[in-house]
Order: sequence, then structure tokens, then C-alpha cells
Amino acid sequence: MSATVVIVGRPNVGKSTLFNRILGSQEAIVEDRPGVTRDRKTLDAEWLGVPFSVVDTGGWMPSGDQLDTKVSGQVETAVRGADVVLFVVDAAVGVSDDDEAIANWLRRLDAPVLVVANKADNDRRENEMWEFMSLGLGEPIPVSALHGRRAGDLLDVVVERLPSEDDSVGDDGRATHEIPGFSEEVDDDTPRVAIVGRPNVGKSTLFNKLVGEERAVVHDLAGTTRDSIDTRVDTPDGPVVFIDTAGMRRKAKIDDSAEYYSFVRALRSIDDADVALLVIDATVGITAQDQRLAERIDAAGCPILLVLNKWELLDAENRDEVLSELRRRLAFVGDVPILRVSALTGKNLNKLMPALRESIEQYQTKLPTKDVNRVIADAQQRQPGPGGVRVLYAVQGAAEPPTFTLFVNRTVPPHYLRYLERVIREEFDLGATAIKLRVRKRS
Repeated sequence: MSATVVIVGRPNVGKSTLFNRILGSQEAIVEDRPGVTRDRKTLDAEWLGVPFSVVDTGGWMPSGDQLDTKVSGQVETAVRGADVVLFVVDAAVGVSDDDEAIANWLRRLDAPVLVVANKADNDRRENEMWEFMSLGLGEPIPVSALHGRRAGDLLDVVVERLPSEDDSVGDDGRATHEIPGFSEEVDDDTPRVAIVGRPNVGKSTLFNKLVGEERAVVHDLAGTTRDSIDTRVDTPDGPVVFIDTAGMRRKAKIDDSAEYYSFVRALRSIDDADVALLVIDATVGITAQDQRLAERIDAAGCPILLVLNKWELLDAENRDEVLSELRRRLAFVGDVPILRVSALTGKNLNKLMPALRESIEQYQTKLPTKDVNRVIADAQQRQPGPGGVRVLYAVQGAAEPPTFTLFVNRTVPPHYLRYLERVIREEFDLGATAIKLRVRKRS
């Protein structure tokens, strides 16, 4: 288990910019205004051959509205598992009242705290940074996260302060603390499950319930989640990575740059996922945007599970109406599992993992070539191809999703390809998972 470095500070001091600089890539959404980051985001980094996890957090506020309080709670949770805390302040502004409030809180921590004077873009600002000594947390370290100035010097100090391997492992061989939210490196083979949907349908509530902790900020304000958050959960059937994504609206309705980047990250999460949970607000019904999201997931080729959230708020008549509307408006996704749940209370969530497990198994199916050819031969015997079309040989060339290559004697009409796809799906019990058929004509 690698050590943990947590980045904290008041809003708009450059925490996410520093996070990206440490990682060497644009992982967090960055905007020149406060409040863009709300959830904590954890990724693996390395400096001078030393691996560690770095955690980006939202701006900590000593007081504020309900949303500010929840964001601050996420910061405090992250800090509880920190080995080193980077307290980011703004060298261009100087010491603020909020900085002093945060310093008073951080002085009570056991973990070492480094004051990072960000936006020290020139020698003058470096010379003025000494006022941050008044925070009582030691000598500030000047950096410019945006331009990379002295970032290497900061990381040298961070690596020096990280606990040694002997310090971080107890007598029982286990780490003495856990990394908040993402305690182990995720293998490439670990199934990834994206939770997607329109804004304010309960995605983050469902995400928190599945991972077993308040990893995402939940608020009745639409668009609370800005970035995609990955969290690994160990289940009886093996590890699963759940990905909470930002709510997606039509591009034409996105008038905020941070929301646009959130939208792009959510689309990327769908493309990288093995399974997608499309969360629908049952009290609202199936909207045109739900249809578009289902089409986008279907085009990505990963299995889809439909989650009707807030089911407990509907009476019997409205439930029948929603199910009828769902089957009518989302008929193109096929016979996919439909889960009627309450993310808030956890009702019926025990049915989600078995459905996920089955979808993942279908998505990862690998079939023997002899069985594929036997099924294709039987299908052609029952229904010969039009105009003398024949499949001479078939092989599964890939999984995730199951992909089959058909070697044929002439061009195959689309309707006959759909027939063969249906036969393969039914014979091998592939459910509603996507199937790809590639056709190669004999020369």
C-alpha cells in the first residue's frame, strides 16, 4: 500500500492545478473560479522512483451553505488518511482569514503539513511568501503549479516526508492506515462499472451506497458532481471499480465550461466501462435525454443495466405506466435487466450485484471455435442464406464485447446477419450484451 498525499486549501488557490502538475497530466477539471472541485479524487503518482497516491479535494470553508459543508466534510475525510498534507495558499493574495482558519485545524493533525505558496510565478512573489510563516506550520514552499516553477523542489520535500515502508506497515503485515477511497492500484482486468444519467437522478447517492462510504458529495442541486470518480470495491466475486459520473445534459444546454468538461469526462468513462448503469428518475419517467444516453451507451458496445431510482415514491398505477413507457421508448437496447431500487434507503440494491456479475460474464464470454461453427451450421440448415450466401467458417476473434469473424462466399444481406446474431445470442445465453459480427468475403 503506497503512502497518501492530500492537497487541501480554500477555494480557488490552485489545488487541482497542482494535482495535475504532480500527475503530469490533465486529470482534474481546472477553472479560474472557486467551487469547481467538489468531490475528492485519488490517483497514483511517482517521484524519484517513490510511488504514492495523491488526493485532490474541494475548497475547505470554515462556514458556508449546505453544499459547502458537504464539500468540507469530504476534505476532512481525506485528511484523516493522509501521510503528508499539502496546504495550498495563494502567494498573489497573501494570508486570508480562511487560510488562518484552515491552519488552526491542520495544526491539530498528526500528519506533517507542508505550506505550498502557489502562484509564486516570479522572484518578487517568492520574496513576499514569508508572511505565510504566521500560519504556524513552518517554512512555506514557493511553486507555480501552472508553469511548473519549483514543482520538482516541492516533490523532493514530499518524498522526504513520506513514511518509510517500515513505518507504514504494522506487526500483522497490514498497512497502519488506508488510502481514502482508492486503496490499491487497479488491475487492467478489474471490471469497470460507470454510473451515468441525467443531472439529479441519484447517481452519487447510488455510488456512495455501493462503495459503502460518502465518496461523492450528494446535494439536491443539479450538477453537484463535476468530475468522474473511480473507487474500487472488493466483493465476494472479486473487485469492481465503480465510476460516478457527472449528470449529462444535451450539448446545446451546456453553457458552462466546467460542465462541458464534466460532460466529456463522463463520455470517456462510458467508453472505458465494461458495464454501464443508466440511472433514471422513476418519478419523472423516461425522458428524451434518457433515450439519447441509452443510445450513446449502446454505441459504446458495453452492456447496459437500467436502474429505476426513487421507485418507492411511486404508487402501483404509476409504476405500471413507467415500466410500459420504458419498454416502449428504450426498446432498442433489447431485453436488458431493469432494476427498481431506492438508492437513498438501499431497497432492492441486493439485486444489483448479481445482475452486474451476469452482465460482466456475458461481456467477457470466450467461446470455443467448434461450438461457434456448430451453432452457425445449425442456423444455416434451419434458414439457408438468400441467394446462396453461406458462412464457410466462423471464429470468435475477441471478447469485451464478444466479436465474431464470419468467412463467407459472398456479400451477406443485413437481415441475415441480424438472424445469425440473434441465434448466437440465444444459443450462448449472451443476454443483451453487445455482439459484433465482422464479415470477410472469400477472394
